[in-house]
Amino acid sequence: MFSFPLQKPKPDFDTLLQVLSGKREPDKVFFCEMLIDEEIKKYIIENYFHEQNYSPTVTFGGSSEGSSESRVDFEETKKASERYYRQLIQFYYRMGYSFVADYEFLVNFQSFNIVSKIGRDPDTSAFPRTERHWAQEGKGVIQSWEDFEKFPWKRVQELVERYGDHIRFLSRNLPDGMKLAVVGSILEQVMEWILGYEGVLYNVYDDPLLIETTFEKVGQLVYDLYTVAAPMEGVGVIWHGDDIGYNMATLLSPTHLRKWVFPWFKKYAEIAHSHNKPIWYHACGNKNEVMEDFIKDIKFDALHSFEDSSNPVTEYKKKYGHRIALMGGVDMDKLTRLAEDELRRYVRTILDTCMPGGRYALGSGNSVCSYVPVHNYMVMMDEGARYM
Repeated sequence: MFSFPLQKPKPDFDTLLQVLSGKREPDKVFFCEMLIDEEIKKYIIENYFHEQNYSPTVTFGGSSEGSSESRVDFEETKKASERYYRQLIQFYYRMGYSFVADYEFLVNFQSFNIVSKIGRDPDTSAFPRTERHWAQEGKGVIQSWEDFEKFPWKRVQELVERYGDHIRFLSRNLPDGMKLAVVGSILEQVMEWILGYEGVLYNVYDDPLLIETTFEKVGQLVYDLYTVAAPMEGVGVIWHGDDIGYNMATLLSPTHLRKWVFPWFKKYAEIAHSHNKPIWYHACGNKNEVMEDFIKDIKFDALHSFEDSSNPVTEYKKKYGHRIALMGGVDMDKLTRLAEDELRRYVRTILDTCMPGGRYALGSGNSVCSYVPVHNYMVMMDEGARYM
């Protein structure tokens, strides 16, 4: 098996962009991950890097427990945060990536979430969490106009105002050839905890103005975030993340998405492109009804997150690969459960289909979750490293 961590990594974000844009035929497989769970990172750092692992911390906003009542002092956690991010950058660098996705804004924004469902992982998981936060299927933090007015919007705006300092710190610690992918989210935040799924779906009819106003508020925050990030030298791409559907359709109708969400997506693409940066889009779920919106109207440069049950990346390559770049696509179920020889054949089939002509980077169909066997993750990486 190819040896990870790499002894002499050669990140090359500029060439990655040329490959994804179709301007250059790839001479190697580029890797991409939007997220690698902390449990996987910890295991690899301790057992492959043979180093002490550092855990993430909420640097400002609410609290690490999700309560907005006790505010975390930024100065008290700054050193721990910087130590964590230095290690995070080195992790992605030594694992062969050319960029690292930054979630600082979202992590701190979500620390205001006081309604998240909390459960524990099954014991069958390789690294089970005793406490895991899930999307709020019922009603969210905001259930009324009174709740909307009480929400700490000004404190959330502080996250945006401080974000430039965070990016400057990360940029100073990037190895040559690496860039940052700045991650923001609007639809997921509104549906998963601000209004909650029921809060959104009922209010489509009961109080559509509350939905529209909430999307406007969150949409502007994310726009302000990207306005700060896009011109910064260390930032290579805006990577917007909003799960949009389930296996058969979008969560909201295309009509409502085009009314409340897609206008913001278009603004995000415009701010990225105005600074000569691409914009990638992470979207779980069935995207068939809105692919033309993504490509022709919004103008996303790359699409991420595929599952074989509804959106096999190989099928998307055949249908859309000449119009938009595709990223990831190693189905989560297969990445988790296939035996090594089967997984290797499966990954090679994806590479054989998706690599010709460029516009592809290899990675998981969603993220390297804590239930993915580390060995299987390494097998996927090994197949990519050996491919060309």
